[in-house]
Amino acid sequence: MYRVFEALDELVTIVEEARGVPMTSSCVVPRGDVLELLDDVRDALPGEVDDAQDVLDKRDEILLKARTEADSAVGGASAEAERLLADSQAEAERMVAEAQARAEQIVADAHAEADRAVAAGQTEYQNLTERSRHESERMIQAGRDAYDRAVDEGRNEQARLVSQTEIVQAAHAESARIVDEAHGEADRQRADCDAYVDGKLAEFSELLATTLRTVDSGRNHLRAPGSAAGQRTPVYDYQ
Repeated sequence: MYRVFEALDELVTIVEEARGVPMTSSCVVPRGDVLELLDDVRDALPGEVDDAQDVLDKRDEILLKARTEADSAVGGASAEAERLLADSQAEAERMVAEAQARAEQIVADAHAEADRAVAAGQTEYQNLTERSRHESERMIQAGRDAYDRAVDEGRNEQARLVSQTEIVQAAHAESARIVDEAHGEADRQRADCDAYVDGKLAEFSELLATTLRTVDSGRNHLRAPGSAAGQRTPVYDYQ
């Protein structure tokens, strides 16, 4: 590049020092010297200048090619975007379908669990009632047996005492006491039996109330908005 500037300076000097043509602004320059300097300039120019000129000459072709490649890239990107959108929509529909199926399964499980809880409560109630009835009958029969034994013992004792004239009054008193104790024991056993049955029925009533509250809570949870998708399966405590 230094030689280019040097040759240009020499050309300027030649033109400035050239002999002028009378009556004109032209001048006479040595052709050979000028052509030699121009050849030097041409030879000194780097190859990048020619390459740049080639680029300028092929500018339209390069721009057309670049535009074609850009259009192709845009078309490919649009097609890829449409494919990705279709895939996303398909995936979203699949996930929605799975969520709906899961929600329906949760509802079905909840209904089945509620039915099972109600059935279990009814069975427990029947079993408890049956056990309470048997226990009550057993305790009543035991009271009756104790009463009968006490009465028999009192009568036997009364008969024995009556046979002894000197203690007849005492025998009557003792007999009455024994009979009263027998009646008292029978009444106590009946009261104990009634209290036991009432306690068992109160426990079952509380269990049944807890079960019904759990079932109502499960139903309310199932009817609550947004409980069908993304929710975990509820766990009920029947303790």
